[in-house]
Amino acid sequence: MTAIRTLVSVPELEALRTRGDVLVVDARFDLSDPGKGERDHAAGHIPGAPYAHLDRDLSDAGKQGFGRHPLPTDATFSAALARWGWRPGLDVVVYDDANGALAAARLWWLLRLAGHDRVAVLDGGFAAWRAAGMPLETGAVERDATTVQVVLDRGDVVWYDELERRLADRDVLLLDARGEPRYRGDVEPIDPVAGHVPGAVNRPFSDNLAADGRFKAANDLRREFGRLLAGLDAREVVHMCGSGVTACHNLLAMEHAGLGGSRVFAPSWSGWISDPRRPVATGP
Repeated sequence: MTAIRTLVSVPELEALRTRGDVLVVDARFDLSDPGKGERDHAAGHIPGAPYAHLDRDLSDAGKQGFGRHPLPTDATFSAALARWGWRPGLDVVVYDDANGALAAARLWWLLRLAGHDRVAVLDGGFAAWRAAGMPLETGAVERDATTVQVVLDRGDVVWYDELERRLADRDVLLLDARGEPRYRGDVEPIDPVAGHVPGAVNRPFSDNLAADGRFKAANDLRREFGRLLAGLDAREVVHMCGSGVTACHNLLAMEHAGLGGSRVFAPSWSGWISDPRRPVATGP
């Protein structure tokens, strides 16, 4: 079977499960209630899927100045992968209940930073699986642990110095995945400062989805992002959001559209405003 790369459908995931040798990971998370995803997992999940916690497994809250969800340490991420029974060459499918917008796309991105590209997000997420009448199981999931030592390629991540330099040189397209009201600075429910990075262009992650909650067709996404690129190469695109999580949704959408090579400004808005000397823009 061809290696998975971006999205898989419910029937494709079931085929992978029937074949065996696939790791399915439940990454549901609620920013307003960090324990909800874990409780939801215990109440019902795709059979055999361990739980990935955004704060504990996919972030390092101990780092200061790098936003609300700094990248996890190599040791933290390796420990999570080992607990889930991951090994190199294993197909991985990640899902959440926000159509990939929360921790599913984040875990997809982190695995790619670790050099593992046999990973995809379940298109439509948990809702699509349940709507299709597919099986569920309850309780904790215990898999045979493996020995894992991965290193995240932080050189493939955009940090402050590069972004500030490229914004000054105007050789980057910075796409902000937050909703339009937050981008404009009309509201800010999470971070202490409202607005956006001067020069950033708004591309809400929800624009990647069709009315049924699944990703739009690859050709449609390619056309939409193409209008934003306006002739730029996809490698000139940098994604951001509030804390480096939903930014991964835009990266995933571009990769699914065949527009490879864009990157993520990991600290995102919450990191940008950690230094009051950095400029802030409001409005459209």
